[in-house]
Amino acid sequence: MAREFSKVGVVGLGTMGAGIAEVLARSGIDVVGVEVDEAGVTRARQSLEHSTGRAVTRGKLTEEESAAVLGRIAFTTSRDELADVQMIIEAIPERLGAKRELLAQLDRICPADAVLATNTSSLSVTELAVATSRPARVLGMHWFNPAPVMGLVEVVRTVVTDPSVVEDVEALLARVGKTAVVAGDKAGFIANSLLFGYLNHAVSMYEGGYASREDIDAAMRFGCGHPMGPLALLDLIGLDSAYEILDSIYRQSRDHLHAPVPVLKQLVTASFLGRKTARGFYAYQAPGSPVVVSEPEAGAGAGVSPRPVQRIGVVGTGTMASGIIEVCAKSGYDVIFRARSDDKVAAVQSKIEKSLDRALQRGKMTEQVKAETLGRITGTTSLDHLADCDLVIEAVVEDLAVKQALFAALDEVVKPGAVLASTTSSLPVIDCATATSRPADVVGMHFFNPAPVMKLVEIVPTVRTTDDVVATLRAVCQQTKKHPVVCGDRAGFIVNALLFPYLNDAVKMLEAHYATVDDIDTAMTVGCGHPMGPFALLDVVGLDVALAIQRTLYNEFREPGFAPAPLLEHLVTAGYLGRKTGRGFRTYAGR
Repeated sequence: MAREFSKVGVVGLGTMGAGIAEVLARSGIDVVGVEVDEAGVTRARQSLEHSTGRAVTRGKLTEEESAAVLGRIAFTTSRDELADVQMIIEAIPERLGAKRELLAQLDRICPADAVLATNTSSLSVTELAVATSRPARVLGMHWFNPAPVMGLVEVVRTVVTDPSVVEDVEALLARVGKTAVVAGDKAGFIANSLLFGYLNHAVSMYEGGYASREDIDAAMRFGCGHPMGPLALLDLIGLDSAYEILDSIYRQSRDHLHAPVPVLKQLVTASFLGRKTARGFYAYQAPGSPVVVSEPEAGAGAGVSPRPVQRIGVVGTGTMASGIIEVCAKSGYDVIFRARSDDKVAAVQSKIEKSLDRALQRGKMTEQVKAETLGRITGTTSLDHLADCDLVIEAVVEDLAVKQALFAALDEVVKPGAVLASTTSSLPVIDCATATSRPADVVGMHFFNPAPVMKLVEIVPTVRTTDDVVATLRAVCQQTKKHPVVCGDRAGFIVNALLFPYLNDAVKMLEAHYATVDDIDTAMTVGCGHPMGPFALLDVVGLDVALAIQRTLYNEFREPGFAPAPLLEHLVTAGYLGRKTGRGFRTYAGR
């Protein structure tokens, strides 16, 4: 049976420590809050009074409950007041020496059976634990900021932590309404290890001029459903904090993917720390303000007149092709699509009609709009019928030889000046372009699935694509109510290049028995606000698809950290491909 803690000490009452104290006190636990001086005590008391006052205003607490919460917290500057607590949570600044010294002192003061917890977000819990005479009773307890709001706490066990101590702390967190995930003592734990590798990769993409900050952020918001883009999130976290976390993780892991990108250090040196200084990757209205005042960075095709587009051709009959046909026709374009047989023509038309019927039933469309949309769509089995199209979008199988043959054929058929676009998600667009006599007119146009729903389109110019071609696709995206982002022609473009190494890192974490599938997924959904955890997402995408993309990224960048995790390869070899086969990282019923 788990131990029930009734009196807990919190050392360090800054933003995080005060928040932890409030959470504990709200759940009926007596708290001894320790600060270094009376000024710190005064700030902490005012902070807690303000926080509980806000809760009263919002109806989350009554006046009586607020008073009771504050009454359970004893403020002091003397660590000797911790002599009778059952557990202590330290929340002082992230300095290894200071934390080791504090824990050694607390070890001498508190009872022999008391648990010592460190709120470190990046330091080695093992190095902290061995500063005490009770390393088996020391663990990490990483809260997320702001503690009263964020639901996740990472419980970090070392190789010597007593399992019963982990169970006791998990029970405490359940009692105070937090979701606990358990991880081993690895740099960055779960959330920071996965999150900051991804954030650092985004900074590298920006530093290299591969895409604008706005397009990188928009790609991950619209393409992956993240609540914030990576660069805006770094500005919110604070670039100095991000640098320290990355540097700490790198020093422990020696993983190049966590080595802070040079521009991050340059921004910190210049005191451009993000929102708190009103300048980071973006400029803000005032320190602490979320209002961006930066001028958007002009991308390729900006300020250039687009080519006129009235008639669009689509080659392909799969889900993506059908969705693109529907999107373009609903937006007023005349669309002609090419299929390999009359049966496939009929199947595409039926699929689109069913999709429009669903929109009709949901009140998203009228009968008149449905009829007008279907009236703009023509099917054919001959490429020759695409001759007078202004834009042709290929959406055939992800096979380079097939795509090259198709582009060569389109080059012979389609009129001069027409734009030829590929929906490839991983193949080099330049290889399709050079199969034609007009590489300047060829561009990538990567829609996301399902095309009628997903707002994002990645526009991928090659080194030979002209700016007016990019401007043309921007204009088409505007008319079809899609959000375009522009990036260079390299494997993964923006979304896949950032997403799949992050997913691969999660597999490596599992492979090392560092944390469970459920705890890793929970850390990223509850702690980081991602719509799906990495393993749930991998099972939806398909492990075979993920492996193919990761291999492409590894072969393109030759980055050792991009090598596919062996566990991913083994699962694919075994035929465990995710939901579509009934088994991937999880097992699914009904297969």
